[in-house]
Amino acid sequence: MSEYLTDLDIAARLAISRVTVWRWSERGHFPRPIRLGANCTRWRRAEVEAWEEARAKDAERRYAKGAA
Repeated sequence: MSEYLTDLDIAARLAISRVTVWRWSERGHFPRPIRLGANCTRWRRAEVEAWEEARAKDAERRYAKGAA
C-alpha cells in the first residue's frame, strides 16, 4: 500500500464525492493535503486513518451516552 491517498481514493473509501473531500479539507473537517509536485496533491494515509479512528471513537462515545 502506498503512503499517500488521492482524492479519488478517499472518496471511494468514505463513499463521498471528490468535491466533499476538498470541501472538508478546506473547512478544517478533514486532514489537509500536501503538494508533492506542481499537479500532484495527496493526503497522508496515516493522517486519514487517524481521522477515521477519531470519528469512530466519537461515534462510540455518543452511542454509549445515549444507551446509558
